[in-house]
Amino acid sequence: MKISIITVCYNSAATIEKTILSVAGQSYKNIEHIIIDGKSKDNTIEIIKTHEDKITNWISDSDTGLYDAMNKGIAMATGNLIGILNSDDVFNNETVIEEVVEFHKKNAIDASVGNIVQYKENGKVIRLYSSRYWSPEKLTIGFMPPHPSIFFRRDLFSKYGNYDLGFKIGADYELITRFFLKNKISWKHSEITTTAMLVGGLSSSGTSSYKLITKEIQKALHMNGVLFSPLKIKMRFFWKIVGFLKK
Repeated sequence: MKISIITVCYNSAATIEKTILSVAGQSYKNIEHIIIDGKSKDNTIEIIKTHEDKITNWISDSDTGLYDAMNKGIAMATGNLIGILNSDDVFNNETVIEEVVEFHKKNAIDASVGNIVQYKENGKVIRLYSSRYWSPEKLTIGFMPPHPSIFFRRDLFSKYGNYDLGFKIGADYELITRFFLKNKISWKHSEITTTAMLVGGLSSSGTSSYKLITKEIQKALHMNGVLFSPLKIKMRFFWKIVGFLKK
């Protein structure tokens, strides 16, 4: 089983080497690592070139944003499964892909959903983002599983489409809604903590970002014909606290 790992980057000189070495250091070796760079202006390209022997394919080209770059990576992928590893993230340990492959071999599923850990720049882990209690129905109140923890069968993208470029920061939410709720793909929670993710991503900073993702969550659900309560989505952190207390 071949696994395609897609890394999108732009001006990622401070972190891209760790990401490349994290993929190269996996115990499972049937991996293709595809890097899509958005014409970085720092020395990201030089770092990529230094490690070309560890990368299956890479391009540096103009794009319209993160999701456009992800779609380019999907078009280049040839693996049975596709996973996303952001340019400032690393795999949680060297056996992650081996564990994911074994899980998919044992389970005839379209996608596996795992966990991630979030950490600060000083390396301190501040949160385990678990999808253990997640189900597709929770998308209707604003909750999605951690995107980097999901491994999709590659043919899902040709069947159901890629990331929608009409979204600024919510295309992953829309794609997960389209796959899991609208088309009801088969899936299982793997219990694998796949990724160590640096805090401060595109959709995790500030009030304006919260307002935008709230708007885009509603747009994603509406586009896919899913009934939802706008109030519950706006109050999703309240529901998260309630769920935590119940646990």
